[in-house]
Amino acid sequence: MRKPFIAANWKMNKTLSEMKDFFTVFIPLTVNKSNADIVIAPPFTLLNPASEIIKGTKIILAAQDVFYEEKGAYTGEISPLMLVDTGCQYVIIGHSERRQYFGETDEIVNKKIIASKKAGLGIIFCIGESLQEREAGRTFEVLQKEIQKGLNEIEPSKLVIAYEPIWAIGTGKTATTEQAQEAHSFIRKQLIKLYGNIASELCIIYGGSVTPENIDSLMACEDVDGVLVGGASLKPESFARIVDFKQS
Repeated sequence: MRKPFIAANWKMNKTLSEMKDFFTVFIPLTVNKSNADIVIAPPFTLLNPASEIIKGTKIILAAQDVFYEEKGAYTGEISPLMLVDTGCQYVIIGHSERRQYFGETDEIVNKKIIASKKAGLGIIFCIGESLQEREAGRTFEVLQKEIQKGLNEIEPSKLVIAYEPIWAIGTGKTATTEQAQEAHSFIRKQLIKLYGNIASELCIIYGGSVTPENIDSLMACEDVDGVLVGGASLKPESFARIVDFKQS
């Protein structure tokens, strides 16, 4: 039985005081929630103070990105060991914004996953197609390529796959439940080819304009095991409602 995995990606948002205000409200709202793993990925500057604030709670700390070397002359970069040192248990890798704005390729994504797993971090591995690719009927082709190249020589422990159709990220557009289930089912089949029966235990989560209004229908899909939430995770009440999704 796969435990639901509900993750917040704050992206480039929140100052220290804003983060403290968030947790002041959010922690009491979710302190008794055990139906899902709750994961929050703040900006790098907030990782260490966040780890102190959530100590003693069930909230899991994640980072939004990582570099693939342990140390060295890489100005501005953060290594996997540095993330572990701040208390991170997971890291988001391959997000479409990293691919789009910073030129990350499948090969770079793979190197980041290898380095992060070596350091003991869990991986939230993002894949997804653009609107042009979907309209051209290439969704499955894109997903298959990103899985094969991104997970090359990667073993499946502490691996979460996040399906994020690029056309639905921050646009207010959400894949229909049918579209989400179809993509997640395809991803599951690719993982089974790659890893065998253990793939049935891996969480595949959905990202793309997830809100309190659509969380229940998304979580009702057979192969949707959780969500990766952007804008709706910035408000404690909103994200708490997503964590407290209604199971059908």
